[in-house]
Amino acid sequence: MLPHQRSFLDLALAKNALRFGEFTLKSGRVSPYFFNAGLIASGAALATLGRAYAQAALDSGVAFDMLFGPAYKGISLATATSIALAEIAQRDVPIAFNRKEAKTHGEGGVVIGAPLAGRVLIVDDVITAGTAIRESLALIAAHGATPAGILIALDRQERGQGALSAVQEVEHEFRIPVIAIARLAELFALIDARAELAVHREKMQAYRQAYAAAE
Repeated sequence: MLPHQRSFLDLALAKNALRFGEFTLKSGRVSPYFFNAGLIASGAALATLGRAYAQAALDSGVAFDMLFGPAYKGISLATATSIALAEIAQRDVPIAFNRKEAKTHGEGGVVIGAPLAGRVLIVDDVITAGTAIRESLALIAAHGATPAGILIALDRQERGQGALSAVQEVEHEFRIPVIAIARLAELFALIDARAELAVHREKMQAYRQAYAAAE
């Protein structure tokens, strides 16, 4: 496991953003773990998370000119990532995000921040149904910009309605890469590295065998 992956997972555990147990998902599946990036909600925590996002983006080799954070979670995530890019890579990357509803007074519109232009890297927490991502891609295209890829915190790598995961469906449909700070392999490495989590390994393995997406 890479250092930025470990720091992200350690942070997620410390903030209860990553929990092991028994959780019923929207799909109806009973999952042995659950992730909620919204619980990473303090300055120091967001700084650590931003560095993990930034390092994942840099390591991916994907070229991008700016960041876009879909409302609502993506707003703070893209902001933290842009600050971290300035800190660790000396890159002053513009950011933008959207409103859920268009503003009808003042400057109006649905986009706040830098103009959408060039190669845009979308920053969000996870991809589930992919609805928010599809809306973001449509907005980027409407402004004449190009989606460079999607940067997320965690890829569950489990099947959606078919054989592919939500992440794979987005990659196949839009022909852009999805970069994740951590995936299932890192979750299992975390369990193996922390004795107190060993009790969850059997259920994690059974869940993976039942619902793993095609490679």
